[in-house]
Amino acid sequence: MESRCVRVFLLLAVCLSSGQACIQGFLQNVDFPGSDVVDMYSPSVEHCQELCTQHPSCLFFSFNRPDKSSGRFRCYLKSSSSGHPQSQVLLLGVSSGYSLKACGLEPTPCFPQVFEDADFHGGDYRTLFTVNFEECQRVCTLDPVCQFFTFVMGNFSSPDVRYKCHLKFSWYVPRPDAVVLKAGVISGFSQKSQLTQHFATVCRSHLFSNTDLRGNDFLESQAVSPEHCQFLCSVHPQCTYFSFSSNDFRCFLKNNPNSMVARTKSNFTSGISSHLCQIDESWAKLTYKDIEFRGSDFRSEVVTCVDICQEKCTEDPNCQFYTYHNGSFFHPDHRHRCYMKRVITMPTPSQVKKVDNVKSGFTLRNCRSA
Repeated sequence: MESRCVRVFLLLAVCLSSGQACIQGFLQNVDFPGSDVVDMYSPSVEHCQELCTQHPSCLFFSFNRPDKSSGRFRCYLKSSSSGHPQSQVLLLGVSSGYSLKACGLEPTPCFPQVFEDADFHGGDYRTLFTVNFEECQRVCTLDPVCQFFTFVMGNFSSPDVRYKCHLKFSWYVPRPDAVVLKAGVISGFSQKSQLTQHFATVCRSHLFSNTDLRGNDFLESQAVSPEHCQFLCSVHPQCTYFSFSSNDFRCFLKNNPNSMVARTKSNFTSGISSHLCQIDESWAKLTYKDIEFRGSDFRSEVVTCVDICQEKCTEDPNCQFYTYHNGSFFHPDHRHRCYMKRVITMPTPSQVKKVDNVKSGFTLRNCRSA
């Protein structure tokens, strides 16, 4: 860590939103061709705009509405050096607009809309029968891990699944896309709590060193430490236990409520998911020397030490984690730079399909009137 911490701030030109005006609203039947960063599924143009706002580099987007003849429910996130699309073309069934990064809006959006004949496919972790759509949404809202749901109506073609409520999960805590070893850098997390639900009882956890819990993997993620991996396992409703590889920062989430087979394996640490208690977030209070959180930058500043970098990240409502290049970084032009980073954490279905006689929606926990 740097020996002196002088509070001098120089904002760099790489701040994506600094020169962009706040442009709300949508252009109907207009496409912004090209400049794609990534495409995702989305049920509405409002949801697509929020995806663009949360994505670190998206500045504008185009959305294929349900009435488009092909490729419906696709959200194309886009960016350019100018901050604006290269062209605009008329295209039926497409709506386009801009990121709301420059608008300073609430970072946890509310989606009260009901989506008829739309299936939020995948992400299921629990099913139950409810008397109607509203009850399904109420259950989802009260369940802290439910992000969205699909309800099967009473006139669905298969009578045995009518009134079935599918509760679904997507990641609502930030996860760095890549964690790598790199000399001359220090990484860490915003000091804001990543959890929205709090319990009076603190979780008691135990880690098994040099141990791999064999098989039953259902998801692999990046994590900076075994404690971080355990946190991710405890957040995910399907994770029963995990194994973490310290060689390459791989976190293997596993699901098997019936058996758990351990074997000795060096550089592996394993553990069990925590349940209905306050999950330990002490790993997020630490800084990690010579570890880079690669990618996901949305702006950077010149600061004199990592402590200020962490403070700036915590003060910025959009910053979730950061990487700081200290005075020993190999490239002189990049020393003392604080790279603020974020990923999408809003409810995001992995796929949206047109299916007759189903309704889908989102948790109302972020809606002030809920």
